[in-house]
Amino acid sequence: MKNFQIIRTLSSKSAVTTIAKESSAMFIAGGTNLVDLMKKNVVAPDKLIDISGLDLKQIEFLTGKVSIGALTKNSQVAEDKVIQEKYPLLALALAAGASQQIRHMASVGGNMLQRTRCSYFYNTDMPCNKRNPKSGCGAIGGSNRMHAIFGASDSCIAVHPSDMCVALAALDATVFVEGPKGKREIKFTDFHRLPGNMPEKDNTLENKEIITSVEIPNNNFSKHSHYLKVRDRTSYAFALISVAVGLDIQNNTIKDARLAMGGVAHKPWRLTEAEEFLKGKTVSETTFRQAADLAMHGARSYGDNDFKLTLGPNAITEALTIAASK
Repeated sequence: MKNFQIIRTLSSKSAVTTIAKESSAMFIAGGTNLVDLMKKNVVAPDKLIDISGLDLKQIEFLTGKVSIGALTKNSQVAEDKVIQEKYPLLALALAAGASQQIRHMASVGGNMLQRTRCSYFYNTDMPCNKRNPKSGCGAIGGSNRMHAIFGASDSCIAVHPSDMCVALAALDATVFVEGPKGKREIKFTDFHRLPGNMPEKDNTLENKEIITSVEIPNNNFSKHSHYLKVRDRTSYAFALISVAVGLDIQNNTIKDARLAMGGVAHKPWRLTEAEEFLKGKTVSETTFRQAADLAMHGARSYGDNDFKLTLGPNAITEALTIAASK
């Protein structure tokens, strides 16, 4: 790790102003991902702008929604009693996402911005278009057990590692950001990008923008929600496949549904076709299996991850069944 300078700021405006003057600077909050990347020489900023002191740590329950500051700790959100009652899917995803120690350090905004855990991305001796554009993708034709089955390209088949983001995608969240050009908001499903021919760009943030908060609208999924995470071990591990489910069930009929998957794409993968299929259907194993099969349309594997084509629909079916049975 090379030497670097830390600059502390106390407002989002000053943070944006400071980073706009520094060509190689990066923001740091909890540092649970960035420090790892620096140790591996994947990134090597000359300066870090410490935003951990910014006043972006509130959970505010407003009319028709909840607003969560970008610097709110993952543990604070996961353990909040009102979040657990009204938005249990988010609490479940956060609880599944990391060790308790990491949840106490990691911020909501940092969780959204974490980089892929692809081994080729972390190994600077290997080709990786995400780390070094136009150098090739080592995972294509290489070791790709953890890799994408949706939305990949010839440039990159890496997956987004977050559990929290899968829940936020399912819950129709909105991201609020601030930058040199002012403030704006981004639909969560539009925040992360597919790789295309620019896999080095993970999201739709513009240059020098900072996340200030994320908002989730109220919903009717508080009773029938589930987050299923399939991983190699039950302790801290990234998902082979995860499924976020929210159902609004009345008289055994599904009035509304939200579905998203993790561990399968460069971004949290929203299953909108399956959601539409489920609306108006009677709760049953057959219905859930049909929705799962529909959700897998277009899936493609790369060898080591062929098992995901079978694991995917089974996980969706199980997650729907558990959510409906609550």
